[in-house]
Amino acid sequence: MEDTNVRRNVGTVILLGAVWGLSECLLGAALHACASSISGSVMTGVAFFFIAAAWAADRKAWSAALIVAIAVLFKMFDAVLLSIPLKNGAIANPVFAFILEGGAFVVLAVILKKAWKRRTAGRAVWGGMAALISVAAFPLVRFATGTAACLVPGTTTPLSWYYAILAVGISLLTVPLGLRAGEKMREHVKWAGVPVPAIAVALSLVLMVLFRRL
Repeated sequence: MEDTNVRRNVGTVILLGAVWGLSECLLGAALHACASSISGSVMTGVAFFFIAAAWAADRKAWSAALIVAIAVLFKMFDAVLLSIPLKNGAIANPVFAFILEGGAFVVLAVILKKAWKRRTAGRAVWGGMAALISVAAFPLVRFATGTAACLVPGTTTPLSWYYAILAVGISLLTVPLGLRAGEKMREHVKWAGVPVPAIAVALSLVLMVLFRRL
């Protein structure tokens, strides 16, 4: 029974990771350009929805690590489609953001008390704090990838700082929603022998190819 639950939970995380990876392709800015305006902050909120949903599947750090790894692989696949080097900032910088977001979420999960994390208000604060940590630390990306974070035109202020309130505000909503969605999937999803996660991955990759070739 335990093995069945583990397979179900892994499948759920893979499914969520495929949808997140596809959303990064469809909703993100073009990889050839530096992130503009509010796009990075919006995608931060989107990322936390999927990380939270994956966490709720098993409530362990591995689930957050796995969905981040899947998102990274999808980003790398998108780079191949566009013939962009993996070290390019349009690829490496979002990957750094994924890792920051997953790390911030897990660290806060360890720190926060269980009773607090069960309350909607506590979950919202969890999301807001994770987003704040992520956007505050994002300018360190230049030390990790060699490509500096994008700046507000005409200033030395990183976009992630300038639009931090937006990333935090969205994450206040997306983390409680993601946790709830993940819990519902944990309670009710049964694959019944159908390889739904594998189908989701394949379909997402096909859609990415079609989108990039249009």
